[in-house]
Amino acid sequence: MAGFWGRRKREREELEAQDADLARNAQRALVEADERIRVTTDELAFAEAELGEGPTTELRDALEAVRTHLAEAFHLHQLNHDEIPDTPEESRTRNARIIQLCAWADELLDDRTEALAEPIERARRAPEIIAGVRRDAEGLRTRIPHARDTVARLAQRYSADALGQVADNPAEADQLLRFAEHSSDVAERRRDAGQREQANVALETATEAARRAATLVDAVEAFEIEALRAESTLAAIVEDSRGDLVTARSAPQTPAVAEAMAALQSALAALPSPGAKTDPFGDLTRLRDANTALDAAIAAAEEKARRVIPDLAHVRHSIDDADRQLHVARDVIAGHRGWIGADARTRLAEADRVRQDLDRLLGGSAATTPDIPEDDREQALALSRRAAFLAGESLQLAQRDIDSSRPPGGPDQWNGGWGGPPRGPRGGRGGGDVMGGILGGLVIGGLLDGMFD
Repeated sequence: MAGFWGRRKREREELEAQDADLARNAQRALVEADERIRVTTDELAFAEAELGEGPTTELRDALEAVRTHLAEAFHLHQLNHDEIPDTPEESRTRNARIIQLCAWADELLDDRTEALAEPIERARRAPEIIAGVRRDAEGLRTRIPHARDTVARLAQRYSADALGQVADNPAEADQLLRFAEHSSDVAERRRDAGQREQANVALETATEAARRAATLVDAVEAFEIEALRAESTLAAIVEDSRGDLVTARSAPQTPAVAEAMAALQSALAALPSPGAKTDPFGDLTRLRDANTALDAAIAAAEEKARRVIPDLAHVRHSIDDADRQLHVARDVIAGHRGWIGADARTRLAEADRVRQDLDRLLGGSAATTPDIPEDDREQALALSRRAAFLAGESLQLAQRDIDSSRPPGGPDQWNGGWGGPPRGPRGGRGGGDVMGGILGGLVIGGLLDGMFD
């Protein structure tokens, strides 16, 4: 008994110590959260000075939400120290809620202030960024004449379709650079006037315009390199395609192979003659697609040639066998519904589903479809065999259920057959349990028929 009371005392002391720790943590969380609100309020003022009110809306809304919920936390703390005595459970619940609210407030403010860190840093570096945009624009402007010369030189070799992706790049880059310089001037003037939000928008616009201009100028120089690479690749694919056409003549001659060969020959014939302006990218794409299509057609024809295609009559026989077994299984289950369990019914339902999949594969009734395409025969054979197997299993399980429902001793206990009344050991009318089981099965079967048929 002393051990029991001693254990209860230790448990009570441990719980009191935990409650004391929880109370101290709640008080510390309240102080930290309140201080965090004060610091974040100062940060909001600084962010508004740097960015304007628009970009700082989310932080301002977060501060309002935190103040509202922290007021609830202070109220809970006050309830823990008012003159009304509280139970340990009430104090424990309040302190846990205080910690939860303070943690939520800290997490929300962290998220909102981190989102503003990069824009604030960019705003602080605005003079440096403006100078960088102007410097980049000046350097890019010296490359535009060379880009124009490059486009003019490439126009002597490549078609207008090929040059369409870079022909206007020098002019567009020049416009973007003028826009970047103008936006930089706007950003500087707005910043000096204290219009920080507008200044930051103009600064971002200038930075993006300069970046896009650099991309356009670089694309002109990269085009020539990529065009030369495409021409080299095109020559290799032309040689490979001619070899594929020779190989295709010895491959199985299916309609798909013949069509792919004609498409590849047409793509080769469409290549420009020497000295003409070319579109190496378009020519490469068309020839590569035709070459790939021929490779795929040959591979499919060879795989089909290696595969043994089931004879149509064999597939027909398998379908007929599946239909016969399904018919027998349905009749047996329908004739002994009160005795058939879930396993047999499940196999029959699955067999019916597989048989329906077979009809969907052939686009109609498999029993009456006049022809079965060679590509579908293997799958049709597999589905019909699967349906027949499941129907056979259903029939075996149904027979098992029927046998288990018959009385012991066999039909000789029933006046020469199943139709007569049962006889007892002395020749009298006995076997009430057996007849009751059979009749019960029939009655249950009738009820189930009415419920589910």
